[in-house]
Amino acid sequence: MSSDRLEVIVDGSITSARGFRAAGVACGLKKTGALDLALVYSPGPCTAAAMYTTNSFQAAPVLYDREVVARHAAALHGVVINSGCANACTGARGLQDAAATAAEAGRLLGVSGEQLAVMSTGVIGAYLPMDKIRAGIATAVEGLGEDVAHGHAAAHAIMTTDTRPKEIAVRARLGDHEFVVAGMVKGAGMISPNMATLLCVLTTDAALAPAPAAQALREAVEAGFNLITVDGDTSTNDTALLLASGESGAERITSVDSAGYALFRDALTHVVVELAKEMVRDGEGASHFVAIRVSGARSRAEAKQVAMSVAKSPLVKTAVYGRDANWGRVACAAGYSGVAIDPQKVTLWLGDMEVFRHGEPLPLDEGRAAALLAEADVAIRIDLGQGAEEVTAWTCDLTHAYVDVNAHYRS
Repeated sequence: MSSDRLEVIVDGSITSARGFRAAGVACGLKKTGALDLALVYSPGPCTAAAMYTTNSFQAAPVLYDREVVARHAAALHGVVINSGCANACTGARGLQDAAATAAEAGRLLGVSGEQLAVMSTGVIGAYLPMDKIRAGIATAVEGLGEDVAHGHAAAHAIMTTDTRPKEIAVRARLGDHEFVVAGMVKGAGMISPNMATLLCVLTTDAALAPAPAAQALREAVEAGFNLITVDGDTSTNDTALLLASGESGAERITSVDSAGYALFRDALTHVVVELAKEMVRDGEGASHFVAIRVSGARSRAEAKQVAMSVAKSPLVKTAVYGRDANWGRVACAAGYSGVAIDPQKVTLWLGDMEVFRHGEPLPLDEGRAAALLAEADVAIRIDLGQGAEEVTAWTCDLTHAYVDVNAHYRS
């Protein structure tokens, strides 16, 4: 990923891409009175692509969006997002409420409701309070704005157990024109791969046809959201939606062979990876950010399988929390990953300290190990000694605070 060709926009938001307006409002879904409904809107039709949860219990907004994005991949106008209620496991009424949310927003915006997506996050098994949703949509439509502050408000409105909003925007030059890719995401718990548990909106003013937009999103998600875990749980509501307004004036990317495709993909991937890392850093109760690099694999798939096995291990995560250099837990998790590993070829590092080499433990400097684990960012490296492929996954530690958050989520 050639991030050297990208410029991070200071204080960027989803409205940094031309052609987009946003709003974040409070409509009473959260007991605290915090912002809980967001609207992202483009007056012009956008190319759209999306990826969704692999959970069999797919929430009503996911089922709705699958149909809408498939039918209107060249003409979507935006998305309505509510927090505080997931509208998941809600049957026929949930589907009706998802459609009614889009229809109401479309009515007020003057576009077809079928050209708007919807997203929801919050408690599973509760119906949307549609009176509050309708009132919130009206307030959001009235309050739409193009400045970054409106984008920031939208990012706040989609939060649940997140402690802070997660946003980024980057700029790249394609020919004589610049284009922007921006994104916002929510997610701090119920985070695991397979389109990791999140709601994400990505905006760009690059011009794309639906096929390369969808391919770029798949590549970006695989490099970012599908390489993180907080707690091993995959949600009912995961959705990542890409909207491209085409207002940059840059040459339209019509296929993966177009001159601008690689640059756009790199920009999108940079945004997604950074958002993914921010989700892990804000993991529920987390005190450590852990990067797990697996190298020397026969294939990228095997490297990922080993990395995610280690990343999801409760024993590894609690050892990091306790600042215990118990690297045997890392070896154990790699060993049960399902990848055929020869222990006599494996080498392990904690930070830059080698602790295991080719089947044999090395003397452990407890003081140095303690210092490495006292840092907020912890690095674990595993060289399998079997090939040339590598992958880095990201996770966080598992703390008492995580239990506190999730033991009382509904209250």
